[in-house]
Amino acid sequence: MNPTKVRSIIESLEENRVTLVAVTKLHTVEEIQPLYDLGIRNFGENRVQELLEKVAHFPGVAWHLIGHLQRNKVKYIAPFISCIHSIDSEDLLAEINRQAEKNGRLIDGLLQVHVAQEASKFGFPASTFLQQIREIDFQKYPHVRIRGVMGMASMVTDQNQIRAEFQQIKSFFDALKSDFPVHFDTVSMGMSGDFDLAIKEGSTLVRLGSILFEA
Repeated sequence: MNPTKVRSIIESLEENRVTLVAVTKLHTVEEIQPLYDLGIRNFGENRVQELLEKVAHFPGVAWHLIGHLQRNKVKYIAPFISCIHSIDSEDLLAEINRQAEKNGRLIDGLLQVHVAQEASKFGFPASTFLQQIREIDFQKYPHVRIRGVMGMASMVTDQNQIRAEFQQIKSFFDALKSDFPVHFDTVSMGMSGDFDLAIKEGSTLVRLGSILFEA
């Protein structure tokens, strides 16, 4: 890791008022430590088991679950998780609320929308996203604070396609903002290969892994 390059990335994101979540999946505690030493305090993991193995090593970190989350795994992270980016069904929302209540917590969450062409990605389908979200009575889930939306662009080289998908994610955020007037402020989109474009299209939070560790 090149600390000078990472500091430059951090400073650029701060200038744009974009939150950095350092994606630490597949990296050891020793590899992550330099990022922690640079002051990064938002870490993201895809898998619950890997997250649980790391959480005790980094006090003061806000942990983000950014990968697909099975309902039976929610109980393991509910005591400490800061934000769950991958709420992709009402059943999962209900379970997060149940476990948050058991732990006396309010857990932040993002609504994941599937706009990418890869079928392997998760999320509410883009074609019915607004309809499905507006059919949910969020007052039934007072222990989950919906902060915004999350989405991933297709893994393609066509920048116009990536831009269009980011624009679609941002349009969903804008359409729902009046439905969630309080604390609805997060557009989580953009990873190491496309975060510059994501920021131009309205991202407020980027999830960066390889660019930090390779820098």
